[in-house]
Order: sequence, then C-alpha cells, then structure tokens
Amino acid sequence: MSEWKEYKLGEIANIQTGPFGSQLHQSDYVDVGIPSIMPVNIGDRMNISTEKIVFITEEDATRLSRYCVQEGDIVYSRRGDVEKCAYIGKAEIGWLCGTGCLRIRIDSSKADSKYIAYYLSTEDMKSWISNNAVGTTMPNLNSSILQQVPLSLPSLDEQKRIASILSSLDDKIDLLNRENATLEGMAETLFRQWFIEEAKEDWEEKPLSSIATFLNGLACQKYPPKNEIEKLPVLKIRELTNGIGADSDWTTTDVGDEYIVHAGDVIFAWSASLMVKIWDGEDCILNQHLFKVTSDNYPKWFYFFWCKHHLNEFISIAQSHATTMGHIKRGDLDTAMVLVPSDDELQIMTVQMNSLLQKIENNSKQINTLTHTRDGLLPKLMFNEIIFNS
Repeated sequence: MSEWKEYKLGEIANIQTGPFGSQLHQSDYVDVGIPSIMPVNIGDRMNISTEKIVFITEEDATRLSRYCVQEGDIVYSRRGDVEKCAYIGKAEIGWLCGTGCLRIRIDSSKADSKYIAYYLSTEDMKSWISNNAVGTTMPNLNSSILQQVPLSLPSLDEQKRIASILSSLDDKIDLLNRENATLEGMAETLFRQWFIEEAKEDWEEKPLSSIATFLNGLACQKYPPKNEIEKLPVLKIRELTNGIGADSDWTTTDVGDEYIVHAGDVIFAWSASLMVKIWDGEDCILNQHLFKVTSDNYPKWFYFFWCKHHLNEFISIAQSHATTMGHIKRGDLDTAMVLVPSDDELQIMTVQMNSLLQKIENNSKQINTLTHTRDGLLPKLMFNEIIFNS
C-alpha cells in the first residue's frame, strides 16, 4: 500500500475559466457546429448532457481554441449547481468549455484525471465545493476556489487502479442504459406503427382518462415519519428525474397502500417538468403533482405509451397557462383521445410489448444494483477505507 500525500488541486492541475460574454455573444450560437458545454449540460454523474447543447461555428472554435476541451479534462459550472463536475471523454474532444464554465486540466505526471474526477464527485468534496463557493442567492465558483480544493492521493499507479475499478462499473451501467434506450426506441416504433401509421378505422376512440386511473399524490409534508422504521422516501419530480438521494424527504408509511410506489409503476408528472416514466427505484410515497397511473382493464404498456404519445401536447398546454408553475388539468386527460383495438389484437400486441418492457425492467434492476455498488465503493476507495493487497 502506497503512502497517501496531501495536495491542493492547483498543485496538480491547470484551471481555466471559459470565454466571457464579450468573447462569445448569444447571437454567435448556431444550429449546427461545434458543441459548447454550458452549465446546464453538466450532468449528475460526471456526464455531459446534450439535451440543451448549443453550437458555435468552426471559425469561432478556432478563435477560441484555447478554451476547447480534451479527453481527461474536468468541467465545472461557475454558478448555480457548482458542486457537480463532468469528465470529458473521447466523444467530447474538441468541444468548447463554454461561457459560465471552468476547465480543469490535470498534469498526467502527477495524478490520474479520471481518479481526480471521481474524487471530486464524492459527497465530501461536493460539500466542500458548495461550502466554499461565494454568493448568497446563487453559489459562484472561480479558479481561485478550485485551486484550494484539498486532495489526499495515493501513488499514480494506485490512482489508475482505483479509477479502473470504478470505470468498469460505470461502463457496465452505460452499456445497460444504452441498451434500454434501444429497447425503448423499438417499443415506441412499434406503438407508432400500430396506432399512427397502420391504425384501423373500426378501432374505438376513447378518452385517455377512461383507460386508466390517474391517482394524484399526497401533500407529503403533512405526513411526517412517526419513527425511524415505518417511513419511506418521498417521490417528487426531482426524484423521478434523478432517483432517491441523500437529500430526499421522508414520510410515514401510515398512508393508503395506493400511494406507495413500487418499481414498475407508471408515474406521470403533471406539473412543472412534465414527464412520464416507469419507476425503477426503491419503494417510496407518491407526492402531489404526480399521478400514479394504473388500469384494471388495459395492460401497462398500453396506457404508458398513450400517455407518452400525448406528452408534447400536455407540455404545450402547461406552458400556455399563465402561472408560475405550468400544469395540466384532469379535463386535459378527458380530451386526449386514444385508439382501442379489439381484445384479440391487443393481446397479440401485448406479447410483443411485454417482452421489450420486461427486458428494460430487468436491465433497470441491474443498473440500480451496479449503481448502488459503485456509490458504496466510491467514498471507500477515495478516502483510503479499502486496502489493496500488493
């Protein structure tokens, strides 16, 4: 076992701020070009999200080349969710470290960049970043703060060994997530083929509200835990997106069984960030602003995909409401129409759809197991709680 040594991040890395607004204006962004990493693109698990990515021209990328990223760089947001960082992989080489971000480039002779990214993603280091950020209404981060981040590092070889263990778990998780994305795409293609492209004229048309029950959640703050045993975490929109976390709220289990959410249940967020998902996490309690969608007469895939089919329409309705938090009403479920095939046709479709959904749910269970293993190992490996044999 090597001796661990204490450093400051600035001793092993070059830290650079992305271009300022005077160097790159809002009007400079284009529809197609070189991606520019913005604070909104820094994901929760050291990843880059491309959902709201913006682009710059190749000419601007050349002009601002000193701000571009290379494999192994680490990117932070300068404001807002400053505790999160993203690790740059092969796919992001040459992208711009955009306005509002900070780029960390590790000296490879002193430390392993993947190891440092894992180290910075531990809860202890996230807390350090948050506590040392400046500003009251919105946390702000700068290069001076990052330079002072305390590090306790083993030898370079051991850093690489530890990073390899964690990377192997992340690679398996990523593979399963990509497989699930493919399976979900196949299921959506089948649904579209059946009900949009090849729909039959004799199929009955019904309101979405008539094929399933939409149970609204509880105001869970009114149901605090009575003790430390009979309690469950609260499922809010945040948890629906990111999973149950250390900062999730808890409530008593002394509520109706119908409000308990299990893996495999269909959850529809009808307010704020509208979405429809099949829950794949632990048991929890349904909060207000979420529907648990069930049906005694139709298979899960049927009402799940019809909810997804109408989702963009629901989002438009929510955005049109002149309120601080857009939402839909139950009446919107009444006017959203679905096509219902014959019982025999529905049974044939169900065989195909259930096969795909079962594979997705099995993969999700593996993802949760691997994620739990990774998250449990991360702090132990980073803070010298696991000893390797030489």
